[in-house]
Amino acid sequence: MASPGLLTAQSVRIKQARRLATRAFRRKSGRFLAEGPQAVREALEHRELVVEVYAEPDVATRHRDLRDLAQLADVPWYDVNRAAIEALSETVTSQGVVAVCQLVDVPLDEAVLRTARLVAVGVQVRDPGNVGTLIRTADAAGADAVVLSAESVDPHNPKAVRASVGSLFHLPITVEADVVTAAKSWREQGLQVLAADGYGSSDLDECIEDGTLAKPSVWLFGNEAHGLPDGFDAIVDRSVKVPIYGRAESLNLATAAAICLYASARAQRQ
Repeated sequence: MASPGLLTAQSVRIKQARRLATRAFRRKSGRFLAEGPQAVREALEHRELVVEVYAEPDVATRHRDLRDLAQLADVPWYDVNRAAIEALSETVTSQGVVAVCQLVDVPLDEAVLRTARLVAVGVQVRDPGNVGTLIRTADAAGADAVVLSAESVDPHNPKAVRASVGSLFHLPITVEADVVTAAKSWREQGLQVLAADGYGSSDLDECIEDGTLAKPSVWLFGNEAHGLPDGFDAIVDRSVKVPIYGRAESLNLATAAAICLYASARAQRQ
């Protein structure tokens, strides 16, 4: 039996929030779920984004700052039972707190400003974990924005949100972008377009040594299995491979992105 005052998995609010697990309902409602203390904390730091918080009763004790932030932002806080929080959770073991937030994506011209010096672009990235990690890596490297093509997974997907570990709230993100068309605008803004490609004609070490990476750059990262689509060579200034000194056949998307973005970030700061 549920404790008095606790929302259950059968509560109308919980049932509505559960629907945010689907991309179609997220887009229709303009909302998504952020799960776990760190993600909720980051969301509450941007108080205008948070609609409401659902938490097990002991969360207010274990993470008192969350309740304080919610009160400061005048965000409704609902105590729920274990079954309700599990209904909202995408993890095997829920951390006990979930926030309903407004979607964070913005139009492309608001994300990539003329002052931008480093931008990460995911092209047809299908794995939500990779999308979340790309956002987190771009944030850590000091990138100005993350752009995702029309064929990429939604960054508001629960797994992507969790993998971003709060970075989703730190930098501008654009979704469903036409990267081919955008590349022309980026060049007009003074940004070079670089493609991370295991078979690229340029070597990352060479690009560091010849000063290429010191210039304002957009990095394109392709699909996990197939890389960038055919024809993308025509829209990039350089196709760059990360040198492999050992016997590994290749690097996964998240690792390659981290290496390339940090190489650019370091070169731009020297």
